[in-house]
Amino acid sequence: MPPVAHDTPPPETTPPRGLFTALARLTGDRARLLLVLTVILLAGAVVLGSGVADRLRSGGSGGVVDPASESSYAADILEREFPGARPNLVLLARTDSRVDDADVARQGRELAARLAEQKGVTGVTSYWDTGSQALRSKDGREALVVARLTGDELAAERTLENRVAGRFDGRQGDLTVRIGGSVAVQHEQQTFISEDLLRAEAIALPITLLILMVVFGSAVAALLPLGIGVIAILGTNAVLRVLTSFTDVSVFATNLTTALGLGLAIDYALLIVRRYREELATGRDTPTALAVTLNTAGRTVLFSAATVAVSLAAMLVFPLYFLRSLAYAGISVVVLAAAAALIVLPALLAVLGRRIDALDVRKLVRRRSREQRQPAEAGTGWARLARWVMRRAPLVATGTLAVLLLLGAPFLNVGFGTADYRQLPSSAESRVVQEHIRDGFQGSPTGAIEVVTRQAPAAELGGYAEQLSRLPGVLRVDAPTGRYSDGRSAGPAQPDRTSGDISYLTVVPGVEAVSDEGKDLVRGVRAVEAPFATYTSGTTAALIDSQSAIGRGLPWAVGIIVLATLVLVFLLTGSVLVPVQAVLLNALSLTAMLGAVVWVFQDGHLSGVLGFTPTGSIETALPVLMFCLAFGLSMDYGIFLLSRIKEERERVLDHKAAVVEGIRSTGGVITAAALVLSVVMVAIGTSRITNTKMLGLGVALAILMDAMVIRTLLVPAVLSLTGRATWWAPGPLRRLHARFGISEGGSVRPAPAPDAAEAPVREAEAGEPAAVVHAVVGKPSD
Repeated sequence: MPPVAHDTPPPETTPPRGLFTALARLTGDRARLLLVLTVILLAGAVVLGSGVADRLRSGGSGGVVDPASESSYAADILEREFPGARPNLVLLARTDSRVDDADVARQGRELAARLAEQKGVTGVTSYWDTGSQALRSKDGREALVVARLTGDELAAERTLENRVAGRFDGRQGDLTVRIGGSVAVQHEQQTFISEDLLRAEAIALPITLLILMVVFGSAVAALLPLGIGVIAILGTNAVLRVLTSFTDVSVFATNLTTALGLGLAIDYALLIVRRYREELATGRDTPTALAVTLNTAGRTVLFSAATVAVSLAAMLVFPLYFLRSLAYAGISVVVLAAAAALIVLPALLAVLGRRIDALDVRKLVRRRSREQRQPAEAGTGWARLARWVMRRAPLVATGTLAVLLLLGAPFLNVGFGTADYRQLPSSAESRVVQEHIRDGFQGSPTGAIEVVTRQAPAAELGGYAEQLSRLPGVLRVDAPTGRYSDGRSAGPAQPDRTSGDISYLTVVPGVEAVSDEGKDLVRGVRAVEAPFATYTSGTTAALIDSQSAIGRGLPWAVGIIVLATLVLVFLLTGSVLVPVQAVLLNALSLTAMLGAVVWVFQDGHLSGVLGFTPTGSIETALPVLMFCLAFGLSMDYGIFLLSRIKEERERVLDHKAAVVEGIRSTGGVITAAALVLSVVMVAIGTSRITNTKMLGLGVALAILMDAMVIRTLLVPAVLSLTGRATWWAPGPLRRLHARFGISEGGSVRPAPAPDAAEAPVREAEAGEPAAVVHAVVGKPSD
């Protein structure tokens, strides 16, 4: 029997007038109409979002490069004036004999000629046509055909899929051909991400349902948050499809938005359903319970969504479309999740009423365990933990702080790089090709440094090329005036490298392009003085420019997050100290994530268990994304806790009692919400793409650390140390908060102690491990 029938009269407190009371009235009076409209909108979202995967960009180098940088400027000139200068397609041809055999050479030239005939393919160059030793393997059994697939990333991938793959790979006479190059890497990456996302959803949804079943006990109550999560998933694709009409969107947005949409929608629904059941347990009727729920939990959901959105919005200060597109997509999905929780879910609750407790799955085990079950003792569980921490506040605070700083220490040795073919599984064909080129060929035809010049006289251009060829780590330099190696001319002139007053040189490195040596080489190239304008591009140059852009934007992003958090938390609490505590404690919750990212993914610990190849560096933009995302999600739980502590303080006017009650009443729901969201992120972390794995597992760790360590240990310890001063604010700010502050609706719940009917629910909530279950559903009755 659900714990909702009582002999005592319900509280007489009337919900205050305002936005949330009006919303409760609207969703209650028009519940069925709203649900019908939701079904219609969902059907439209499914149709609209069905082809979104084909419109997302694969996160190639363009996504993490400042469009106003030197490397981007040079790349645009090369794309416009010399479209074949930057090959993004490689055919690796292998023979059992020698690539110089007459019959093999003939077949190789035919292969290159057929490729050149394809629409969208330009700049086809092969070993058999040029004799370039850079296109011939050291053992003489492999040779390369390189080309440029024209257009943007989407056009190049369509050309690869429709005109190259299936026609030029596999057995070609005496040659066995494999397809590689940056466009092939991006195409396989997108394929893996799409497949992995489906698997992640298949993993997350059943486990989430199981957690919700344990939390609520009722199948109906458990299905509600899951249903809101499904709405968020279906709406996510429609949101991404709309965004692609206005801006470039990275393919990684599918993972981020799915995790955010599903996780936040379930978290918000969990909070609302839990509060709604708690209000029903006091004896209130459905309309009043719904109004109280939206004035308390609903207000918290709106406030929490605002904090997550602000954290994601901070990424808009960066010029990289990878981060900007994820900000647009993330903010949109947060709004979608909050709207579903505040509009669709109340309508469902209004229709269900007290039937929300139907299909009690605990009845199956209750009969067997009734005799073994003992009543929860008062003062146990979350409340007892809070009191224990507050009695030992200095020791707990110091110890917890030390552990968190220790876990974050590896981040001090972080090294930034860029994503390459090693993101893919070792069996991926494009990765195999790139590894063959790295190990078996001299230099990398797709990892070269391009230098664009303007108005450069031939004599001075030749001298400049000679200087570049003397730099440490340079294998050779190809210039319009010839080929140079070690300061000497080693080949004929190449007039096709000049167009009008624009020329370009190719510096072929003898070192790994994305490495410290490669970065030093680019800096050396840029440091060589020339009597004409020069602009350097290439993978490594783009990496250096993106790091510079992130370095310039990072203080602004952090400033926006901190300032917005301070303002929002002040509006919630009216305190000067609490917002500062919230920012600092939230930042501490991220230390374990950042340290683990370096220790695991950069240094390679656990790489065999997790199935990835460590590269010795971290993608430059990824820590920014993880910081903004994890900070917002951690603050989400902070808002849950602070809003309830503030509500209890307004009732009992005792600081420590309010902290204990706030932790007791939110401990179960925060733990359950964190488990749900971490399950979603871990499911995302099962991806075969290293960066996606890093994002999912890293953010999951940050969520669990925040819920299990920060909110249960550090927050009560710090609040105990600051005491009643926690809530202090100067007179002008108190008046400002009185006028514009956000109230959790503490006046809605009456101050008297729980009556006999409510006591079992509160008592059972305090128990542990039953806290996670009974904090939401109340103690089951016999």
